[in-house]
Amino acid sequence: MKLFKNGFISFTILIILLLAGSNTYALFGSKFKNMEPKDGNVYIPINKVNDGKAHYFKTKSNEGTIVDYFLVQSGDGVIRAAIDSCDVCYRSGKGYVQEGNVMVCTNCGRRFATDRINEIKGGCNPAPLKRVVDGDNLVISMKDINDNAWYCKYK
Repeated sequence: MKLFKNGFISFTILIILLLAGSNTYALFGSKFKNMEPKDGNVYIPINKVNDGKAHYFKTKSNEGTIVDYFLVQSGDGVIRAAIDSCDVCYRSGKGYVQEGNVMVCTNCGRRFATDRINEIKGGCNPAPLKRVVDGDNLVISMKDINDNAWYCKYK
């Protein structure tokens, strides 16, 4: 009877931990906001991303790969866009985090000034996404999302 009692207690604790974990995810979720394309483009309201903080998004490519990317307004006022990966570390699937005016690769620790995103390509720099401002929206074409989907196949 003692074995059953200890097994039952262990099972109960496991269930409680699983429920707590799923509730935490439901409350806080992923840092990536899902963006659905419209007319071959992704439209992101500028007033949602012009605060100097990194904002993370995801969009499904035409082939089905979920493409993770971020937007950040640099100190010069330009909203930058990049895949949440680079040419070197993309296989790790770890992406970048913001620390002040730099984005830091969470795989290798290299730091990149936000005002250099979209300016410098290759190596461990965040892979740039082309974007245009159209009225109150920043627009990223699905062609560019699709062309950069290979960075996200390992996530």
